[in-house]
Amino acid sequence: MDIAILLLVLLAVVASFAVSASAGFGGSLILVPALALLLGSKSGVALAALLLAGNNVMKVVAYRRSMPYRRAAPIIAMMVVATAIGAALFVAAPERVVTGAVIVTFALTFLAERIDLKGLRRFGAPILALASGATSGFSGTSGPLKGLAMRTLQLDRVHLVGALSLGSLVGDATKASIFAEAGLISRNGFYFAIAAIPLMIGSTYLGRRINSRVSELGFTRLFWAVMAGYTTRLLVTM
Repeated sequence: MDIAILLLVLLAVVASFAVSASAGFGGSLILVPALALLLGSKSGVALAALLLAGNNVMKVVAYRRSMPYRRAAPIIAMMVVATAIGAALFVAAPERVVTGAVIVTFALTFLAERIDLKGLRRFGAPILALASGATSGFSGTSGPLKGLAMRTLQLDRVHLVGALSLGSLVGDATKASIFAEAGLISRNGFYFAIAAIPLMIGSTYLGRRINSRVSELGFTRLFWAVMAGYTTRLLVTM
Protein backbone atom coordinates (compact mmCIF):
# COMPACT_ATOMS: atom_id res chain seq x y z
CA MET A 1 0.00 0.00 0.00
CA ASP A 2 1.66 3.28 -1.09
CA ILE A 3 1.53 6.52 0.89
CA ALA A 4 -1.27 8.12 -1.15
CA ILE A 5 -3.57 5.11 -0.73
CA LEU A 6 -2.69 4.85 2.96
CA LEU A 7 -3.63 8.50 3.53
CA LEU A 8 -6.93 8.03 1.69
CA VAL A 9 -7.69 4.94 3.78
CA LEU A 10 -6.93 6.83 7.00
CA LEU A 11 -9.17 9.72 5.91
CA ALA A 12 -12.00 7.29 5.15
CA VAL A 13 -11.46 5.58 8.51
CA VAL A 14 -11.68 8.83 10.50
CA ALA A 15 -14.76 10.07 8.63
CA SER A 16 -16.43 6.67 8.93
CA PHE A 17 -15.84 6.34 12.66
CA ALA A 18 -16.94 9.90 13.46
CA VAL A 19 -20.21 9.54 11.50
CA SER A 20 -20.85 6.14 13.06
CA ALA A 21 -20.34 7.40 16.61
CA SER A 22 -22.53 10.48 16.14
CA ALA A 23 -25.48 8.75 14.46
CA GLY A 24 -24.97 5.21 15.81
CA PHE A 25 -24.53 3.77 12.33
CA GLY A 26 -23.43 4.85 8.86
CA GLY A 27 -19.73 4.06 9.11
CA SER A 28 -19.93 1.37 6.49
CA LEU A 29 -21.55 3.87 4.11
CA ILE A 30 -18.16 5.59 3.86
CA LEU A 31 -15.69 2.84 4.69
CA VAL A 32 -16.92 -0.09 2.59
CA PRO A 33 -17.01 1.66 -0.80
CA ALA A 34 -13.77 3.53 -0.05
CA LEU A 35 -11.82 0.39 0.87
CA ALA A 36 -13.42 -1.64 -1.90
CA LEU A 37 -12.33 1.01 -4.40
CA LEU A 38 -8.81 1.30 -3.02
CA LEU A 39 -8.09 -2.33 -2.12
CA GLY A 40 -10.48 -4.37 -4.24
CA SER A 41 -13.96 -5.62 -3.41
CA LYS A 42 -13.28 -8.68 -1.29
CA SER A 43 -10.24 -7.33 0.55
CA GLY A 44 -11.91 -3.96 1.07
CA VAL A 45 -15.16 -5.37 2.46
CA ALA A 46 -13.28 -7.79 4.71
CA LEU A 47 -10.95 -5.13 6.13
CA ALA A 48 -13.89 -2.76 6.61
CA ALA A 49 -15.70 -5.40 8.68
CA LEU A 50 -12.65 -5.81 10.92
CA LEU A 51 -12.15 -2.06 11.37
CA LEU A 52 -15.84 -1.44 12.01
CA ALA A 53 -15.94 -4.25 14.57
CA GLY A 54 -13.05 -2.63 16.42
CA ASN A 55 -14.65 0.79 16.22
CA ASN A 56 -17.93 -0.58 17.53
CA VAL A 57 -16.11 -1.87 20.60
CA MET A 58 -15.13 1.75 21.26
CA LYS A 59 -18.70 2.91 20.64
CA VAL A 60 -20.14 0.37 23.06
CA VAL A 61 -17.65 1.56 25.69
CA ALA A 62 -18.48 5.21 24.99
CA TYR A 63 -22.25 4.57 25.21
CA ARG A 64 -22.05 1.86 27.87
CA ARG A 65 -24.53 3.68 30.10
CA SER A 66 -27.05 3.91 27.27
CA MET A 67 -27.35 0.28 26.22
CA PRO A 68 -30.95 -1.01 26.01
CA TYR A 69 -29.83 -4.64 26.09
CA ARG A 70 -33.18 -6.28 26.78
CA ARG A 71 -35.20 -4.20 24.31
CA ALA A 72 -32.68 -4.51 21.50
CA ALA A 73 -31.79 -8.19 22.04
CA PRO A 74 -34.51 -9.73 19.79
CA ILE A 75 -33.67 -7.44 16.86
CA ILE A 76 -29.92 -8.02 17.30
CA ALA A 77 -30.42 -11.79 17.45
CA MET A 78 -32.34 -11.74 14.17
CA MET A 79 -29.67 -9.53 12.59
CA VAL A 80 -26.90 -11.95 13.57
CA VAL A 81 -28.70 -14.99 12.17
CA ALA A 82 -29.41 -13.21 8.90
CA THR A 83 -25.83 -11.88 8.71
CA ALA A 84 -24.44 -15.40 8.98
CA ILE A 85 -26.52 -16.60 6.03
CA GLY A 86 -26.20 -13.39 4.01
CA ALA A 87 -23.49 -14.76 1.75
CA ALA A 88 -25.70 -17.71 0.79
CA LEU A 89 -28.60 -15.37 0.05
CA PHE A 90 -26.32 -13.24 -2.11
CA VAL A 91 -25.46 -16.27 -4.23
CA ALA A 92 -29.11 -17.25 -4.58
CA ALA A 93 -30.62 -13.84 -5.42
CA PRO A 94 -29.57 -11.30 -8.07
CA GLU A 95 -27.96 -8.29 -6.43
CA ARG A 96 -30.10 -5.84 -8.41
CA VAL A 97 -33.28 -7.44 -7.09
CA VAL A 98 -32.12 -7.20 -3.48
CA THR A 99 -30.94 -3.61 -3.96
CA GLY A 100 -34.34 -2.66 -5.37
CA ALA A 101 -36.07 -4.30 -2.40
CA VAL A 102 -33.90 -2.33 0.02
CA ILE A 103 -34.78 0.96 -1.67
CA VAL A 104 -38.52 0.17 -1.72
CA THR A 105 -38.41 -0.83 1.96
CA PHE A 106 -36.65 2.40 2.85
CA ALA A 107 -39.22 4.49 0.97
CA LEU A 108 -42.18 2.73 2.59
CA THR A 109 -40.71 2.99 6.08
CA PHE A 110 -39.87 6.66 5.58
CA LEU A 111 -43.52 7.20 4.66
CA ALA A 112 -44.60 5.36 7.81
CA GLU A 113 -42.26 7.60 9.82
CA ARG A 114 -43.73 10.77 8.32
CA ILE A 115 -47.38 9.81 8.94
CA ASP A 116 -46.60 8.10 12.24
CA LEU A 117 -47.87 4.58 11.51
CA LYS A 118 -46.44 3.13 14.73
CA GLY A 119 -48.25 -0.18 14.41
CA LEU A 120 -46.88 -0.73 10.91
CA ARG A 121 -43.32 0.01 12.04
CA ARG A 122 -43.55 -2.43 14.95
CA PHE A 123 -44.96 -5.12 12.69
CA GLY A 124 -42.12 -4.58 10.24
CA ALA A 125 -39.31 -4.74 12.81
CA PRO A 126 -38.51 -8.48 12.38
CA ILE A 127 -38.50 -8.14 8.59
CA LEU A 128 -36.28 -5.08 8.76
CA ALA A 129 -33.90 -6.83 11.18
CA LEU A 130 -33.59 -9.94 9.01
CA ALA A 131 -33.17 -7.91 5.83
CA SER A 132 -30.57 -5.74 7.53
CA GLY A 133 -28.49 -8.74 8.54
CA ALA A 134 -28.84 -10.36 5.12
CA THR A 135 -27.71 -7.27 3.22
CA SER A 136 -24.89 -6.73 5.69
CA GLY A 137 -23.70 -10.30 5.20
CA PHE A 138 -23.38 -10.18 1.44
CA SER A 139 -22.62 -6.52 0.73
CA GLY A 140 -20.61 -5.39 3.75
CA THR A 141 -23.16 -2.74 4.68
CA SER A 142 -26.69 -3.11 6.03
CA GLY A 143 -27.88 0.03 4.28
CA PRO A 144 -30.75 1.95 5.86
CA LEU A 145 -32.46 -1.14 7.24
CA LYS A 146 -30.52 -1.43 10.50
CA GLY A 147 -31.40 2.11 11.48
CA LEU A 148 -35.04 1.58 10.60
CA ALA A 149 -35.22 -1.69 12.55
CA MET A 150 -33.79 -0.11 15.70
CA ARG A 151 -35.96 2.97 15.31
CA THR A 152 -39.04 0.79 15.79
CA LEU A 153 -38.02 0.44 19.47
CA GLN A 154 -39.03 4.09 20.06
CA LEU A 155 -35.84 4.91 21.99
CA ASP A 156 -34.49 8.35 22.81
CA ARG A 157 -31.52 9.31 20.69
CA VAL A 158 -28.78 8.33 23.17
CA HIS A 159 -30.26 4.86 23.71
CA LEU A 160 -30.90 4.56 19.97
CA VAL A 161 -27.19 5.15 19.30
CA GLY A 162 -26.38 2.61 22.02
CA ALA A 163 -28.65 -0.01 20.45
CA LEU A 164 -27.25 0.64 16.98
CA SER A 165 -23.70 0.43 18.29
CA LEU A 166 -24.35 -2.89 20.01
CA GLY A 167 -26.07 -4.34 16.96
CA SER A 168 -23.26 -3.15 14.71
CA LEU A 169 -20.63 -4.68 16.98
CA VAL A 170 -22.24 -8.12 16.95
CA GLY A 171 -22.90 -8.01 13.20
CA ASP A 172 -19.44 -6.77 12.21
CA ALA A 173 -17.72 -9.21 14.55
CA THR A 174 -19.71 -12.04 12.94
CA LYS A 175 -18.68 -10.92 9.45
CA ALA A 176 -15.04 -10.33 10.43
CA SER A 177 -14.74 -13.81 11.92
CA ILE A 178 -16.22 -15.41 8.79
CA PHE A 179 -13.96 -13.38 6.51
CA ALA A 180 -10.90 -14.18 8.61
CA GLU A 181 -11.72 -17.88 8.55
CA ALA A 182 -11.98 -17.66 4.76
CA GLY A 183 -8.55 -16.02 4.56
CA LEU A 184 -9.87 -12.70 3.23
CA ILE A 185 -8.12 -10.61 5.90
CA SER A 186 -4.34 -10.57 5.55
CA ARG A 187 -1.85 -10.26 8.39
CA ASN A 188 -1.25 -6.66 7.31
CA GLY A 189 -4.97 -6.06 7.69
CA PHE A 190 -4.81 -7.10 11.35
CA TYR A 191 -1.74 -4.91 11.87
CA PHE A 192 -3.56 -1.99 10.30
CA ALA A 193 -6.56 -2.52 12.56
CA ILE A 194 -4.31 -2.47 15.63
CA ALA A 195 -2.56 0.67 14.40
CA ALA A 196 -5.95 2.33 13.84
CA ILE A 197 -7.01 1.97 17.49
CA PRO A 198 -6.04 5.59 18.36
CA LEU A 199 -8.15 6.77 15.42
CA MET A 200 -11.05 4.64 16.68
CA ILE A 201 -10.82 6.20 20.13
CA GLY A 202 -10.48 9.80 18.92
CA SER A 203 -13.16 9.55 16.25
CA THR A 204 -15.60 7.79 18.58
CA TYR A 205 -15.41 10.48 21.22
CA LEU A 206 -15.60 13.18 18.55
CA GLY A 207 -18.78 11.57 17.26
CA ARG A 208 -20.20 11.29 20.77
CA ARG A 209 -19.47 14.98 21.34
CA ILE A 210 -21.33 15.84 18.13
CA ASN A 211 -24.25 13.67 19.25
CA SER A 212 -24.46 15.39 22.64
CA ARG A 213 -24.38 18.88 21.15
CA VAL A 214 -26.92 18.65 18.35
CA SER A 215 -30.60 19.24 19.00
CA GLU A 216 -33.27 16.57 18.62
CA LEU A 217 -34.16 18.08 15.27
CA GLY A 218 -30.51 18.08 14.28
CA PHE A 219 -30.11 14.43 15.28
CA THR A 220 -33.23 13.48 13.31
CA ARG A 221 -31.82 15.27 10.27
CA LEU A 222 -28.46 13.50 10.74
CA PHE A 223 -30.22 10.14 10.99
CA TRP A 224 -32.20 10.66 7.79
CA ALA A 225 -29.18 12.17 6.01
CA VAL A 226 -27.31 8.92 6.61
CA MET A 227 -30.34 7.00 5.40
CA ALA A 228 -30.53 9.11 2.24
CA GLY A 229 -26.81 8.56 1.68
CA TYR A 230 -27.27 4.80 1.87
CA THR A 231 -30.15 4.92 -0.59
CA THR A 232 -28.26 7.17 -3.03
CA ARG A 233 -25.36 4.73 -2.97
CA LEU A 234 -27.72 1.85 -3.72
CA LEU A 235 -29.31 3.71 -6.62
CA VAL A 236 -25.90 4.56 -8.11
CA THR A 237 -24.72 0.94 -7.90
CA MET A 238 -27.88 -0.58 -9.43
